[in-house]
Amino acid sequence: MTVPHATTVLMTVTGPDKPGVTSVLFAALTRHGVEILDVEQVVIRGRLVLGVLVSTEHDPEGLQEAVEQAMASVGMHVDVEVNAEARMAARLGSSHVLVVLGRPVTARAFTEVARRLAALGANIDAIRRVADYPVTGLELLVSAAGDSPHADTELRSAMAEVAVRAGIDIAVERAGLSRRAKRLVVFDVDSTLVQGEVIELLAAHAGHEAEVREITEAAMRGELDFTQSLQRRVALLEGMPAGVLDKVAETLELTPGARTTIRTLKRLGFRCGVVSGGFTQVVQRLVDELGLDFCAANELEVHDGRLTGQVVGDVVDRAGKAAALRSFAERYGVPLAQCVAVGDGANDIDMLSVAGLGVAFNAKPALREVADAALSYPYLDAVLFLLGVTRAEVEAADAADGLDLQRI
Repeated sequence: MTVPHATTVLMTVTGPDKPGVTSVLFAALTRHGVEILDVEQVVIRGRLVLGVLVSTEHDPEGLQEAVEQAMASVGMHVDVEVNAEARMAARLGSSHVLVVLGRPVTARAFTEVARRLAALGANIDAIRRVADYPVTGLELLVSAAGDSPHADTELRSAMAEVAVRAGIDIAVERAGLSRRAKRLVVFDVDSTLVQGEVIELLAAHAGHEAEVREITEAAMRGELDFTQSLQRRVALLEGMPAGVLDKVAETLELTPGARTTIRTLKRLGFRCGVVSGGFTQVVQRLVDELGLDFCAANELEVHDGRLTGQVVGDVVDRAGKAAALRSFAERYGVPLAQCVAVGDGANDIDMLSVAGLGVAFNAKPALREVADAALSYPYLDAVLFLLGVTRAEVEAADAADGLDLQRI
């Protein structure tokens, strides 16, 4: 709070980033006995931009002269604005966070984002880069014109349109503690944590790959009931030796960035696991390899060393996935609002809807329509950027653990 009759002075320092700039500036401010109201700093490709807003009761012009001399002594430029308060709005905090991802994010695409936000009366408060590979990621702090469910819907709808038109991904989240309080993440397996569909790999050994793929694709689009489609596909596996399950498990390829994602989330204390419409006998190998905390999947019936073409117990279908998420959240004492669900198909709709943040990963239209965020690039570690984790932080943590900084 400024005192009566005090003058506000805004100083913006620019120039090459170097040690000592901040200390020289604040030494000059100290000699004038100012009150610090606000400070912001950013470094872009070695260039420093430092803004300081102060309040002074004595000789603002003398303060300006002292600051200009101090900054000249270290080779920096400074712009000083006296009586800046008239244009200073109360800092109540941003209402939303937008994460913009592209390969690349072009100037034209970003212009469309900025123009649409301006048309909605939303202000961009701050921008920072969160990733430079495998995609470019920019995090925008935004203050929306209104603070209501309608404003949320309007902003999400507008950004979804821009994303499609500009060929980028834009995730819109509410700012605040809830965004940084996520504690449990559940992944679908097929075409999410791993590349491809496990049941198609199994069907290839039985000579029914094309038929199974057709049924799978229809189910993922939401055109077939998942339970019925699963039963039809599993029936085609009847008579196969159970050893095929181990062979398929050994050939699974993780989605690029999967190890990085799990490793980073575990470092942060997240509970991580999978809820899959696939099969426990195959998925369990992933659970062990990645050190996951939990798993829910279907179990193929085996008799005399061969698959019977049946599933044992309740089917983990669309409703079953949501129920599994609720169960794991309860087990670990995590509110659903602090859960994240990542999937790609129509059978993930309920699971993503239950979670505090639902992420559609290279997903079918039916899922993208209900998800909080949609990722279009085949890199699972983009999920980290939605949670506010930067690429630089991931690399720094890997380096501290002595890991190779290549994507593993």
